Amino acid sequence: MKKLGDAEFEIMEVLWRHDSPLTSNEILDEIIEKRNWKLPSLMTVLSRLSEKGFVYCDRSTRTNYYHSLISEDEYKVNQSESFLEKMYSRSAQKFIAGLYQGKKLSPYDIKELRKYLDSLEKDGE
Repeated sequence: MKKLGDAEFEIMEVLWRHDSPLTSNEILDEIIEKRNWKLPSLMTVLSRLSEKGFVYCDRSTRTNYYHSLISEDEYKVNQSESFLEKMYSRSAQKFIAGLYQGKKLSPYDIKELRKYLDSLEKDGE
């Protein structure tokens, strides 16, 4: 799976928030505050997303409707695995150690992580 650029990701976030397909104008209305785009700019990015296999455009009516072909969770899992492999040789322990050494984990974060790992262990029994 290809990685999304920042603008592509913002559009996908809009699509992921909605259960039903959206028109390009509906998408534009939601991203206009982040991106001061006109419709042609959005259409270029939507076309790119379609080519990458992330978005489907239903052209069966007079109005084109766009919807996501992959879920947010699918994308995030894929990108997390790719990041972990590339940066930490697939080692979650090395990743967490890097966060800890970089002082990016608070005592609260560590407590929550420990609680989460304990719950995973209990579910596996």
